Amino acid sequence: MNVILIAVISLGVIALVSAAILYVASKKFAVYEDPRIGQVAEVLPQANCGGCGFPGCNGFAEACVKAGSLEGKFCPVGGEKVMAKVAGILGVEAAQAEALVAVVRCNGTCSNRPRINQYDGTRNCSVIASLYGGETGCSFGCLGAGDCVAACKFDAIHIDPQTGLPEVDEEKCTACGACAKACPKNIIELRPKGKQSRRVYVRCVNKEKGAVARKACLTACIGCGKCVKVCPFEAIALENNLAYIDYHKCKSCRKCEEACPQNAIIALNFPPRKPKVEDAAPTSQEVVRENN
Repeated sequence: MNVILIAVISLGVIALVSAAILYVASKKFAVYEDPRIGQVAEVLPQANCGGCGFPGCNGFAEACVKAGSLEGKFCPVGGEKVMAKVAGILGVEAAQAEALVAVVRCNGTCSNRPRINQYDGTRNCSVIASLYGGETGCSFGCLGAGDCVAACKFDAIHIDPQTGLPEVDEEKCTACGACAKACPKNIIELRPKGKQSRRVYVRCVNKEKGAVARKACLTACIGCGKCVKVCPFEAIALENNLAYIDYHKCKSCRKCEEACPQNAIIALNFPPRKPKVEDAAPTSQEVVRENN
């Protein structure tokens, strides 16, 4: 009986000492977490896409609270509505950010860039890029295996079976940048959506010299520089035989699109051009004069 009693008392003492140690340790090593972190995380979409530049939505929430401001911070999935809620929780002004969208800078369709060989291995762009330049003569263009499609969590990009190129659904794209990171050829870029979703950009990344690029793809940029010469805003730079339009300087005048002999410059969502005066149909009076 005494042995049992001693054992019970010993266990009780050990339990009390352990509890005391745990209590002291919890107080000494306690880590305070601002309750606003949880509040901010709650209003975020929890997509954990990494488009904000932080490791998931919780990481973004922690960064916002600790910084005390939203400067340089934006949730591409939630957009301005979510950022307004975050600003309300933190008691700061919501940062204004320009809406972005993913842009595919390759026009090497099946008709523009014919296949010269056939790949029968794993259908993965990263694998193909590590092995060789792809099935066409252009080693810079899209490989068409769909790594970008697999990376997108919002079903915003798909491979067009007719062209073999990825196409972005602007309505679904959140500009998280996952597709751009997944592309081993770096042909996907995040650019401002622009007013009325109008954008002008060079749909090519081929850096070969003109004749070589033209042989590989009928619509490749040949580095002729005509677009640079006609741009009144100095928005186009020519480097490594490739033209690039700076969207910060571009005013969407579309003079470069007209000047490009390769049709490598794309102007999206613009209304049809008005016919030039010399191309316009003659009026009835002009027809009478000609007949006389």
